[in-house]
Amino acid sequence: MTTMNISLPEKLKDFVDTQVKNKRYGTSSEYVRRLIREKEIEVAEAELLTLLEEGMNSGFIEIGPNYFRNRHKK
Repeated sequence: MTTMNISLPEKLKDFVDTQVKNKRYGTSSEYVRRLIREKEIEVAEAELLTLLEEGMNSGFIEIGPNYFRNRHKK
C-alpha cells in the first residue's frame, strides 16, 4: 500500500475525527478510503449509465423490459 499525505483546515480535520469516532472507523485513513471507494462506485455507475443510454439511442437494437432477462435463454 502506498501513502498519500493531505493537508486539511482544522475544521475539516475536526469533522473527520468526529466521523471516525462516531462511525467507528479505526483511523482517519479508513474513513477516507471509504469515501474514495464510494466515489469510485458512483463514477463507475454514471459511466455505465452513459454507455447504456448511448447504446439505447444508437438505433441498432430495441431493448424492452425483458431484454436482459431473456438474453441468456436459448
